[in-house]
Amino acid sequence: MPFDTPPTSRQIWLPTEFTSLTGLPGGLRYARWDGRSPFPSDPSAVEFYVPPLVQDLDVISRPLGRMTRLKAVQALSSGTDGLGTRLRRLPGRVILCNAGGVHARSTAELALALILASLRRIPEYIRAQDLGLWRPGVSPSLYGRSVLVVGYGAVGSALDDLLTPFDCAVTRVARTGRESARGPVHHVGQLPRLIASADIVVLTTALTPETRHLVDAKLLARARDGALLVNVARGALVDTAALLKEVRGGRLTAALDVTDPEPLPAGHPLRETPGVLITPHVGAFDSTMWPRLEALIRRQLHRFASNEELDNMVVY
Repeated sequence: MPFDTPPTSRQIWLPTEFTSLTGLPGGLRYARWDGRSPFPSDPSAVEFYVPPLVQDLDVISRPLGRMTRLKAVQALSSGTDGLGTRLRRLPGRVILCNAGGVHARSTAELALALILASLRRIPEYIRAQDLGLWRPGVSPSLYGRSVLVVGYGAVGSALDDLLTPFDCAVTRVARTGRESARGPVHHVGQLPRLIASADIVVLTTALTPETRHLVDAKLLARARDGALLVNVARGALVDTAALLKEVRGGRLTAALDVTDPEPLPAGHPLRETPGVLITPHVGAFDSTMWPRLEALIRRQLHRFASNEELDNMVVY
């Protein structure tokens, strides 16, 4: 069927969820796509593409081969795993931007919730509730615990703020050692030494070729007995088989908002292992998410229309 937009117009594709997005710059034509329906306009006219907020990279990438005038892609997630690889196949340079910082507070909030739920045995009590059982018990407190935050960007910093009332001893690790407002940030090369003294290890770092399986069998073996591993970043940061071995043996526990593979298949051993709490990659998904994303897209489109440099550009 013919598209209703002339192929020479400057086209912007937005996700269908942005129904109330206002204050956009003029001189551009806007179309909305949900990733499932037929294309809303001719992809060859698209210059700025905001993909649907889905995890399936094939859905995101489906129109890319026909977007011959594409200049910029604005992801709605902080991570852009694999999207840069798809963009490298296109002729010409396409700018890739992420939503870095937009989801920091909500993701940090979930990390704190996972820590508290795991320490205070909430999953165990829910299972007892479902069975009609009354099983009180003593559980560890978060107060005064040692917390190792691996990846001290926007999420790690926000989590550091949330941990302040609990008087935790926070150790910060990042790709580059430096000083922060809350104290020193250690180089990631020191992670094998630092993990040995942590009660709780929280992963908030980006997934790169260098950080894939950063938490492997060797590193997990250095963790202290009874430590809790929390992952709110990307599943592939952790060697799943190595983690399974540790949690099945009861030496470690885990709280995971992300897994490898993802989505986690039904019947996967992680689902059935005591001491593992899993949420379905919902760190960013709270009631404030869409207003935050709308503010980002509005700002980026005004910069794009004015030929200004975009924020949050990703090297790929």
